[in-house]
Amino acid sequence: MAQNGDEALEMLDEAVDVVLLDRMMPGLSGDEVLERIRDSGFECRVAMVTAVEPDFDILEMGFDSYLTKPIRSEQLHETVGNLLERSTYDGLLQEYYSLVEKQATLEATKSSAELAESEEYANLTERIDNLQDDLSQTLGGIEDDEDFIATLRGLGNGDEH
Repeated sequence: MAQNGDEALEMLDEAVDVVLLDRMMPGLSGDEVLERIRDSGFECRVAMVTAVEPDFDILEMGFDSYLTKPIRSEQLHETVGNLLERSTYDGLLQEYYSLVEKQATLEATKSSAELAESEEYANLTERIDNLQDDLSQTLGGIEDDEDFIATLRGLGNGDEH
């Protein structure tokens, strides 16, 4: 646990999944630490845990969750759990979109016969199906393709489900 913003940045590395920041810290403010975290390209999730009531300035901030003190222990645990889960599906989504893009490229350039004969294409299709199942479970058990695609589009637009 860091005692100030400078110490927090010194402790930060790729192994950190979730950062809890107070906006009013000694040294660098939580807002400044958050900006440096995002500028540094760290993939961690950040929750602002603060007594500062949110204002419209939060629209420009790159946090993932905002909790106003006082905060119950179970609320904090739930928030951290949600942020960890979001990190999981973000990684799955990145892989899913990458593979779907490759699939679409192959489908646009290869004949149906070539695709049917390709073991690599069959493996790609199977991996996409498995990722879709994993994402569906992570996103609350979405059952049909239309709901799944609608949810993914919503996530891509910044909506949360």
